[in-house]
Amino acid sequence: MSGILDLLNSDMGRQIIGGVSNETQQPADKTASVLAMGLPILLGAMKKNTNSSEGAAGLMNALNSKHDGSILSNLSGLFNGGVNEEVKQDGLGILGHVLGGSQNNVVSALSNKSGVDTNGVMQILQVAAPILLGMLGQKKKEQNVQSESGLGDLLGGLMGGGKKTQRKQQSLIESLLDSDGDGSIIDDVAGMVLGGGKKKSGLGGLLGGMFGGR
Repeated sequence: MSGILDLLNSDMGRQIIGGVSNETQQPADKTASVLAMGLPILLGAMKKNTNSSEGAAGLMNALNSKHDGSILSNLSGLFNGGVNEEVKQDGLGILGHVLGGSQNNVVSALSNKSGVDTNGVMQILQVAAPILLGMLGQKKKEQNVQSESGLGDLLGGLMGGGKKTQRKQQSLIESLLDSDGDGSIIDDVAGMVLGGGKKKSGLGGLLGGMFGGR
């Protein structure tokens, strides 16, 4: 999952984590934990949805219009004074559309793994979802993705790793989405983030970079 982790460990990523933490009144380390596990799951859910022409068209339309990456150009304005209600409602809509009937299961699994209560997890994802789509919209422009068929590679690139790793990651995420309340699969999903082969590629490296630890 180096793609999204690299983004979270950048200056912009630290700004996002800090802003979401302040907005939701959750500790920064726990906010980072929820985002590091939750954002790849959202990406995987989007990738699953693009398997249908309707899902791919819906995502392409969103990235061509409202979620074109412009939200990233004024993150300080987004967070200063509190995130406005329109953005939060947009986030709720994104989560409902992307996760569908799996939403409660995913939120519960992330809560159990991160130690953040389900309401807190939902608030974190609600604020982060429009930002994630903005990241995707920005990458779409940078890579000049013009067709719906290119969305899978775009999403896979943000998830990180090679094609073989991406297929394994996607399989685990889809198992979580389809697991009917069995949150134990989150351990495998988290393992992709927490147990990266490189010392600085996992969540420990992310948090160490943020807070000056190891």
